[in-house]
Amino acid sequence: MSSSESWLQSCKIYLEKRVAILFFFGFSAGLPILLVFSTLSFWLREAGVSRASIGFFSWIALAYAFKWIWSPFVDRLSIPILTRWLGRRRAWLLLSQISIILALIGMASSDPQQNLTLFAVFALIVAYSSATQDIVIDAFRIESAPEKFQAAMAAAYMTGYRLAMIMAGAGSLAIAAWASSSDAYQLSAWSMSYFVMAACMGVGIITTFVCHEPAYHDQQTAVKNKIQSKLEHQHLPQTIARFLAWLDIAVIAPFADFFNRYGKHALLILLLIGTYRISDIVMGIMANPFYVDMGYTKGEVAAISKVFGVVMTLLGAGLGGVLLTRYSTYSILFLGALLVVITNLIFAVLAFVGKDLVLLTVIISMDNISAGIATTAFITYISKLTNIEFSATQYALFSSMMLLFPKFIAGFSGVYVDSFGYVNFFVGSALIGVPVLGLIVVLKKIIEE
Repeated sequence: MSSSESWLQSCKIYLEKRVAILFFFGFSAGLPILLVFSTLSFWLREAGVSRASIGFFSWIALAYAFKWIWSPFVDRLSIPILTRWLGRRRAWLLLSQISIILALIGMASSDPQQNLTLFAVFALIVAYSSATQDIVIDAFRIESAPEKFQAAMAAAYMTGYRLAMIMAGAGSLAIAAWASSSDAYQLSAWSMSYFVMAACMGVGIITTFVCHEPAYHDQQTAVKNKIQSKLEHQHLPQTIARFLAWLDIAVIAPFADFFNRYGKHALLILLLIGTYRISDIVMGIMANPFYVDMGYTKGEVAAISKVFGVVMTLLGAGLGGVLLTRYSTYSILFLGALLVVITNLIFAVLAFVGKDLVLLTVIISMDNISAGIATTAFITYISKLTNIEFSATQYALFSSMMLLFPKFIAGFSGVYVDSFGYVNFFVGSALIGVPVLGLIVVLKKIIEE
């Protein structure tokens, strides 16, 4: 087989129905996160909220970092009526998607200048419901297909995810700009934008009804054995024995399984998971306030993101999926992390030079292609670490760890910018990503030798 035929064969996997379903679920997952992250930062900054407050406001997104706490319940519990109708995974999907829509409507109906606390409550509900949706989609993806499809499904998911982020980023800015009668802050414009975003969540609901419930691992026998063991050997009442057996299966077993499989390397793997996206996340919270402070209009940022952002998103996610079928996961993880560091340094150049639409175009293009490659590689990596018997809980743990430390550090980004300026901030956000590159090299040598 020639090299060109080999590449063509690698690309054909994207025609699989299971892969296409993940594209639409990716869109549903990617839409809410920017609406409580960088797009929200733009809204708050235009409304006159301080950079320091915006930085602390970003801690709302820590809901994504703590989703492992309630993931065992999502993994095991049934929802009355909905589970009998749709199955466990699709029931949780529908519930979380409806919650996101209602909370977005609540944000659209609120005014951060008049009642920032109420506004924050609705944003927190969006983040919590979105994190719950992520738990279920990740489990659905892992359970829906064997490992040979996972890289392509991760790439399709990321393509939908990144397109949704452009919709929630450039799209929401474009709608707000179109609905504004001037460049001054207008609540009605932002309300219109968030109402449209709520309507776009209909994509996820339609996909939930169209897809099939995956054939996940049935652990009823395991639970019964645990109950019997506790009844016979610990002489516990049946209600307590049943609860402890469920706790063992749903909470303890997923964590114990990971450490049993990876032994002494488990902590290094968790360290990589917890720091891989630190450079990207710390920088991301200040990107839109930076655009506002540099004098870019919503229309300018939206127009560039809409054209170059879409193209580079498709290129980055698709290229990441193809590269993962040809090279080791650690190699593509390194490439993605390196590109993110370079992108942050280009942000520092723009902060030094001043407003420049050409350089902004380069940055947005680089940001989308590097994020596409890095995130596709990372999703594939942690999917391979996950045992399908504990798919929702383990994947939620890994993806939560990815966000916990970076999101906490990002909360101080506004204070840092106020003290040291944007140039130092972007250089610093790039430098904190350099140790990650060394960690990938070390793990690649240990695991692949």
